[in-house]
Amino acid sequence: MAVIADPAFPVLTPAQMARIASRGHLRSVHAGEVMVAAGSVNVPFFVVTRGRLEIVQAAPMGGEIPIVVHETGQFTGEVNMLSGRPSLVLMRAMEPAEVVEMTRKDLLDVVQTDSELSEIIMRAYILRRVALVSRGFGDAVLIGSSHCAGTLRIREFLTRNGYPYRNVDLDREDSVQDLLDHFHVSIADIPVLICHGKDFLRNPSNRQIADCLGFNEGVDEAEVRDLIVIGAGPSGLAAAVYGASEGLEVLVVESHAPGGQAGSSSKIENYLGFPTGISGQDLAGRAYTQAQKFGAQMIIAKGATRLACDRKPYAIEIDDGPKISARTVIIASGAAYRRLAVENLSRFEGAGVYYGATVMEAQLCKGEDVAVVGGGNSAGQAAVFLAQTTRRVYMLVRSGSLADTMSRYLVKRIEDNPQIELVLNTQITAADGDGRLNRLEWQNMTTGVTTVREVKHLFVMTGADPCTGWLGRCIALDANGFIKTGPDLSPEDLAEARWPLARHPHLLETSLPGVFAVGDVRAGNIKRVASAVGEGSIAVAFVHRALHE
Repeated sequence: MAVIADPAFPVLTPAQMARIASRGHLRSVHAGEVMVAAGSVNVPFFVVTRGRLEIVQAAPMGGEIPIVVHETGQFTGEVNMLSGRPSLVLMRAMEPAEVVEMTRKDLLDVVQTDSELSEIIMRAYILRRVALVSRGFGDAVLIGSSHCAGTLRIREFLTRNGYPYRNVDLDREDSVQDLLDHFHVSIADIPVLICHGKDFLRNPSNRQIADCLGFNEGVDEAEVRDLIVIGAGPSGLAAAVYGASEGLEVLVVESHAPGGQAGSSSKIENYLGFPTGISGQDLAGRAYTQAQKFGAQMIIAKGATRLACDRKPYAIEIDDGPKISARTVIIASGAAYRRLAVENLSRFEGAGVYYGATVMEAQLCKGEDVAVVGGGNSAGQAAVFLAQTTRRVYMLVRSGSLADTMSRYLVKRIEDNPQIELVLNTQITAADGDGRLNRLEWQNMTTGVTTVREVKHLFVMTGADPCTGWLGRCIALDANGFIKTGPDLSPEDLAEARWPLARHPHLLETSLPGVFAVGDVRAGNIKRVASAVGEGSIAVAFVHRALHE
């Protein structure tokens, strides 16, 4: 019976190993030699030619957790090899061994130029990261409660960034007290994130988590890039992939996690090439890895706070950091979720009120009643997804119909699903709870009739406002704060901006030469993932023109 090869740990052929050897050098290692220490950055890439290498991880309370053993013909690493982030594991020789060693820079060159090796290595790296995430093999331990807003926020941040971690739920794990005692942490400190098995953070901000786990290590903020992309939603990631693949030095600045609003979508079914659908998180994760493959770098959990537009190269100020400079800029900062004007609702955010419906949120409300507010595709996707595991979904819509705001296939699914109760001409008027959301009140705007339901989970999908406050007066905006581009820029806009060139702005160019806007932040944008991806890729073509001026 033939043995089926594991695509996560393939064995290279002699010809494939020879191509790698031509770019690296042969090295002998002795038994017990540590070749990669946990936390190392920009680690080398190894192919085993003789002997065995073991991959282990430090356990939270001492000792080691074995992960895998690499044997002859197998190679080391996972997606952190592409980004240069700190290694999650320790690697050492189990016996006298021989390896081909290659630098990270040369590895990136291989995956960009050798299509056969690229497919093998990239597939293996993605599958290895998926396995680390699913099995909780990361150098982070989160201790918290599923009823705690802080815990949910940290879980969402780590999950959206594809970072493997172990989740210790105070409400479910009996042995958690031993872990608390080991790190001298009390229940009052919850949630707590333990980094690298030694550093612990009490209810850390997303930026503190990124710093502790080394998300931004290896990024030279002083380097002048060809292109800086602000925002890593579908449009920003597309710009990063196309820009980096075409040889540009690209840096992406993302205030939260790759994917933007689309990243929180449970399932996108009308995106070309995915007939069975794909979750926003999976799509964003693949795009992020693709951008890394081509050498794009990313700063996580730091947002743009100001654009210095009176100089070239342009400079962008980011949270708690120096100015970063670039010859061109693509603004893909997206839009912020719009909050409901309901008294006290904000105190339940993360504790019953959510702005995305992913597997993580669905686990919290399994078998219970939930409410979804909104009449667009995001709300429809959330309602259909949640109906699979909840008892009932109340879909609350201000208008009298879904036909004008939602794709027909979603409308049909909602109307045919007995788990979904569509409530039209309705708005939420009150929310109540003791620390967590317990009850909602809504009112029919036509009849005035008020309804009260015991609902502990509310998903708000009511649109968003553009994230353009950081731009000051550098760029022309429309009346609603969206960025005007190309033909939408009037002669008056260009005169006020003192447009310095003889040509008119390119299709996606703003009133500032060499600065472009794509995706949800752009005036007149089409709110579809495919459109956002298209805009990000098209903008790069104009970036090349701007760089040659």
